[in-house]
Amino acid sequence: MPKPYTFPTLYNEALQLSISKLKGWGYLVHGQIKSGTLNWSRHGKNTGSISITANTRSEQPYIELYYKYKDEPRKYKVYLTSTPSNLNRGKIWYFLCPQTKKRCRKLYSIGGYFLHREAFNGCMYETQTQSKKYRQLDKTLGAYFKSDNLYSELYKKNFKKTYAGKPTKRYLRIMEQIQKAESIPYHEIKRAMLS
Repeated sequence: MPKPYTFPTLYNEALQLSISKLKGWGYLVHGQIKSGTLNWSRHGKNTGSISITANTRSEQPYIELYYKYKDEPRKYKVYLTSTPSNLNRGKIWYFLCPQTKKRCRKLYSIGGYFLHREAFNGCMYETQTQSKKYRQLDKTLGAYFKSDNLYSELYKKNFKKTYAGKPTKRYLRIMEQIQKAESIPYHEIKRAMLS
């Protein structure tokens, strides 16, 4: 009898809390208390919502999360820690995982709590589930298929191409990928698609 299929839980599909997003939305300004609601959606469909209060005024800064998981209310704190920026421009914030106590910049909700990725067993990133052939195809032709996304990123409203008169690393990386995509001969793309 064949082994039944087992599909791992993917981090990419889990609800996520990101330090960089919270900072961008103004939750991590030093010395303030801010409350609000975060919403998640996928393909235009609402997948989750959570009430959040960030307190950076406290001696031990934290975010307090309040939401329902399978009709069960959940309310708990995730403590924050920070280090001085090496550019002397404020602080670099981190979550302290409630379970592993590890410092991290992203928390995932798998099983109802937002935790560090190492708190979960049997979870993977989407790229870890791809076949060897697909990964090779992506390595060879990935730039070609992602070129539309690269161009849209390049022409975003606040994208910085230069800083202090020099091209930014991000701009150089995108341009390198675009040049790689444009240098792939058409017959190679066709051959790879047919194999």
